[in-house]
Amino acid sequence: MSTAEERVRALVSPIVADLGLDLYDFEYAGGVVRVTLDKDGGVDLEAIALATRLISREMDHIDPISGRYTLEVSSPGLERNLRTPSHFQRIVGWNVNVRTHATVEGDRRAQGVLSAADDNGITVTYVKGKELLERRLNYGDIERARTVFEWAKTPKAPKVAKAAKDPAAPKTTSGRTTSIHAKKKSSQGKAAT
Repeated sequence: MSTAEERVRALVSPIVADLGLDLYDFEYAGGVVRVTLDKDGGVDLEAIALATRLISREMDHIDPISGRYTLEVSSPGLERNLRTPSHFQRIVGWNVNVRTHATVEGDRRAQGVLSAADDNGITVTYVKGKELLERRLNYGDIERARTVFEWAKTPKAPKVAKAAKDPAAPKTTSGRTTSIHAKKKSSQGKAAT
């Protein structure tokens, strides 16, 4: 007899494949079924919604889990958790943050570019001081890992040079323009505006 997780995975896999999506990750713990979907170029909201409806309908029909559960269907997002060799292998060249188990020799964190991933482990390339270093880790050494998305810096708006003060030019205060009205002397010696 198979476990609930195996039954749900067997139910979900063909639905996801028919939609042209990849089953990136699957988890069943604490009454929550988490299905994470991906594809080249990313998954849009419509694909997630359709997959959710189809998976939910099939789970209601077959009832692979006894008792109550919550179904969560999502994409892995920009900063995704990395748990399996295939997760690492599909993102070689991306920035990652890896935390090792306390028993692993060396720094507990390695943050840099994932330069290699195979069936046994990964290599992270990073800069320490002025040195370019590589660190090889077996999958068993990794406590947790995720991608690191580097947000592009928004360039600051250029500063506008202050114009030379011209007494006849309109003055601006708090976004409003005010005009200077000069009084002229009329030929009769009275002030006119």
